[in-house]
Amino acid sequence: MRFAIDGTDCRLAVYWLNDYAGGIFIPFRDATSGAESYGAGRYVWDSAKGADLGTSGDELIIDFNYAYHPSCVYDPRWSCPLAPVENRLTVPIRAGERLGEGHP
Repeated sequence: MRFAIDGTDCRLAVYWLNDYAGGIFIPFRDATSGAESYGAGRYVWDSAKGADLGTSGDELIIDFNYAYHPSCVYDPRWSCPLAPVENRLTVPIRAGERLGEGHP
């Protein structure tokens, strides 16, 4: 998927999950990763978690206000998929879930 943020062209790969609950999955990292948000990235769409905002014609609707941290941020027993290289954005996404003050 292609989009622009503050005039910067961006692109995220969209993945399909065969296991878990199936469906679309979009992990990403951005310029806030490791400081304001989890260093390994966040997820912006996971149809298993109910973050499906639908489509407009043949386009997915994404809203970074729904970006959330993977479960491994909260409990080390979880093993979470990392955002792949192709989903590392150079711009900051200052929307969605971010780390609280004092979070390691």
